[in-house]
Amino acid sequence: MPIQLMSDELSNKIAAGEVVERPASVVKELVENSIDANSALIKIDVTEAGLTRIKITDDGDGMDEADAKRAFLRHATSKIISEQDLFHVRTLGFRGEALASIAAVSKLTLKTSQGNAAGTQLYMEGGKVIEEDKADARKGTEITVDQLFFNTPARLKYMKTIHTELGHISDVINRLALSHPDIRFELTHNEKLLFQSNGRGDLLQIIAQIYGVSVAKKMVKVEYKTLDYEISGYVCRPEVTRAQRHYMSILVNGRFVRSVPINKAILSGYHTLLPIGRYPIVALDIKMDPILVDVNVHPTKLEVRFSKEKELFTAIETAVKQTFKKERLIPESPLQKPKKTSSVQHAFSFDETSSQTKKKGTTGYRPDKPTDEELARARQLYQHPENINPLENHESIIHEREQLDPHSVVQEKKVTEGQREDVVPSGQTQHPHVGSNEAGASVKATDQSESERVPVLYPVGQHHGTYIVAENETGLYLVDQHAAQERIKYEYYRDKIVETERELQELLMPLTFDFSKQEALLVEQHHDELTSIGLFFEPFGQSTYMVRSYPNWFPNGFEEEVIRDIIAQIMEDEKIDLKKLREEAAILMSCKKSIKANHHLTYDDMFRLLEDLRKSSDPFTCPHGRPIIIHFSSYELEKMFKRVM
Repeated sequence: MPIQLMSDELSNKIAAGEVVERPASVVKELVENSIDANSALIKIDVTEAGLTRIKITDDGDGMDEADAKRAFLRHATSKIISEQDLFHVRTLGFRGEALASIAAVSKLTLKTSQGNAAGTQLYMEGGKVIEEDKADARKGTEITVDQLFFNTPARLKYMKTIHTELGHISDVINRLALSHPDIRFELTHNEKLLFQSNGRGDLLQIIAQIYGVSVAKKMVKVEYKTLDYEISGYVCRPEVTRAQRHYMSILVNGRFVRSVPINKAILSGYHTLLPIGRYPIVALDIKMDPILVDVNVHPTKLEVRFSKEKELFTAIETAVKQTFKKERLIPESPLQKPKKTSSVQHAFSFDETSSQTKKKGTTGYRPDKPTDEELARARQLYQHPENINPLENHESIIHEREQLDPHSVVQEKKVTEGQREDVVPSGQTQHPHVGSNEAGASVKATDQSESERVPVLYPVGQHHGTYIVAENETGLYLVDQHAAQERIKYEYYRDKIVETERELQELLMPLTFDFSKQEALLVEQHHDELTSIGLFFEPFGQSTYMVRSYPNWFPNGFEEEVIRDIIAQIMEDEKIDLKKLREEAAILMSCKKSIKANHHLTYDDMFRLLEDLRKSSDPFTCPHGRPIIIHFSSYELEKMFKRVM
């Protein structure tokens, strides 16, 4: 068959196959054009998931008659003129292919006006103008796409169910709303409103509308700047996860994109805060000079290429890490949360002096006002828990701590100042030393204590030899003892791995390893990396190696297993990631040497474990991302026992 030029009709249909995959693709391209036209309100009305009709109405700049006709020609665009403009793209659309491709496979009606004169109306079938007329002078553009793929019936065979196609359309609008919270979007299906944003520019409100208020309450704001990048948005707390990466929305200069490197950077920022196989809900907007990103590498512009990928990766990873370093990531129990107003049971006495005169064992008893010595002793125990002697009578310690009764002080403030009971905001901790000094004034915590990520916890006991039961003035805490020690040991081993050159354990009898040919080649290939972490392999035959020493931080009795696991880690990646290797080795060793379930601890052991945990850099999850501490507030406990109605 001789070579010949394609007809415009055939080439447009081929182009449509790349740009218009499904009804959601049509919605995306048309709404992006409306955004580029400076619209403040965009309405999307679809019928039968867009297969019957798609109608997009905006209040943007509109077009005159000449531009309206040229808009449907292939590669007709107002966004770029020269080749240099291709590297400074600031609009969502720029190629001039979308309208021509959509018109080629549908029956399309266009109404547009710039608001200063009568508008233009075009009716097209299969990319050809069938009818032309005048339209009203309403500023903006209205495009109606009927019978999508009417002239390419083979494409219809690949369409999914109405619910599936509608889900794709809804997802497109959600992403566009996240990337442009200052624009009002209205999505209706079969005349039923599905989504509506207010266009006030509040990204958190958009997140609440898409994922729910409960998720929005768990989001943490991200703000980070470098010379090249400005990163903002929200990341969810580690306790809220999903099974897919689909909930990670990456926005680059207002454009939703899919980027494996950015996803990896976000997950690296979470690091050990996420359970294995779980992913966060994220909405990150990354602003940069357009010259640093190439958006012309994918037909639908969903994938981009960055010129400084490594620097961007580091910036995103740092932004997420620094955000969580400021947060207290102790999850609350899944019980009912307190309301703004509640009825709390209190013990009242008709005798105005009863609170000072009644003794233990009588109705309405409250402790006598503590002496100065008792106050000083209680403060000392709270401020310096390392001075607590675990062999000392625990009941006497509790009694002395109770001399500083926060509820008593709150009640006094209500009487003297007429204020409501203080409420500790979520994520903050009231210091245990709220009490009365000699003048009756409130004793406040120091700034250092208020900023602690994990409060001082006092062990009460153990549950099934697995969970430490602890308390403080904010309520009850359950601590997974294995996960807690795993976190402590992980951070210890992680730091020790860096110092392996100076800490090696010589062996009287060397360890011998018989490797497969592939493993032997990997050992030779990554000899320098293995040496850098303190492993020296000496050839002892064709595929046999000896190890005469190993790092001191290897757990006793598990040396050979750890070495084989490290080799297995190397086999997973062709290019070894030394940082990842060290992390995996530290996680492995911390897990093997931590205390297990059904292991009973003394009071001293529990107290020391909790204190060591407080000193950790990330004391909220184990290296595998499982939570360490669960908090039950005093309100929740009172609610369970019907003391709060």
